[in-house]
This record gives sequence, C-alpha cells and structure tokens, in this order.
Amino acid sequence: MDLDSGLFVSHERWMRLALAEARAAGEAGDVPVGAVVVHRDRVIGRGRNQVEALKDPTAHAEILALGAAAASLGDWRLDECTLYSTLEPCTMCAGAVLLGRPRLIVYGAVDPRAGALVSTARLLETNPYRLAFEVLGGVLEAECADLLRDFFRRLRARGGVEG
Repeated sequence: MDLDSGLFVSHERWMRLALAEARAAGEAGDVPVGAVVVHRDRVIGRGRNQVEALKDPTAHAEILALGAAAASLGDWRLDECTLYSTLEPCTMCAGAVLLGRPRLIVYGAVDPRAGALVSTARLLETNPYRLAFEVLGGVLEAECADLLRDFFRRLRARGGVEG
C-alpha cells in the first residue's frame, strides 16, 4: 500500500484511536490491546482489553468493540464496518469477526503466538460462510508492538510474568 495515500492516512487515524484504548488498558493493568469499529467514517464501537479488570476471559478489546458497534447499529451484522485492532486478533476474536462480518480488519502488530488471521491460522480465509474479508496488517505496527513489549518488560521486571 502506498504510504502517502489518503486511505493509509485514514487507517492511521483510526489506529491511533485504537492505540489510545490500548494505552488505557495497560494503565489499568490489562494487556494493552485496543480496538475501534468504524462505520461510514464514524467510530461506533470501542474496546480495550479488560480481562483482568472484569475477571472475564472473553473481555478482549475486539469482542468489546464489536459488541458496542452492534449495539450502536442495532444489528449484529457489521458488513459495512471496519475493525481496527492494535494486535492481530486471536482465535476467539477472529470467530467474533467471522460472525459479526466487518469486511475489513486492520491490525497493527502481528501476534506470532496467538494471532489467527495470518500468524498461527488464517481463519477468515477458509470460513464456512464463504464470506470475503479483507485483512490489512502493519498499520502503526512499531507503535503497537512497542506498547506491548514495554508492558511485558515492566511486568517481568516486577516479577509478574515468566518467560
């Protein structure tokens, strides 16, 4: 993609909002992942990881953003929406994307351990509904990856994470 194109600048704009959600998650003690859902050039759903805060394994940024977007539209079909996430979605979140149907998924950093769009699987490519999804990775990748890396570095320094 042409880095000078207006479309890329637009993707950066929305990813910066997702990064703000990710920072808020990190400040609250959760893994700093954020997501926003955009419909017709307007944010209709926001989410940040709240697994620790809510003690809920499903409280991932993408799940919360998709739920908020569906509530905003009054419909679970998000066909005309774009999901922006600071991290490549995991299997659970890719399943939610598949069911919610936002046709464009834009993420920042790859997740080599759990990413289910390009890293460990390509769940949207071979989906049983034969829906076409577009996936664009690497938008503000360095910022997204640095936020995660710094979070885990600080956590390890405090003795909160092994490995």
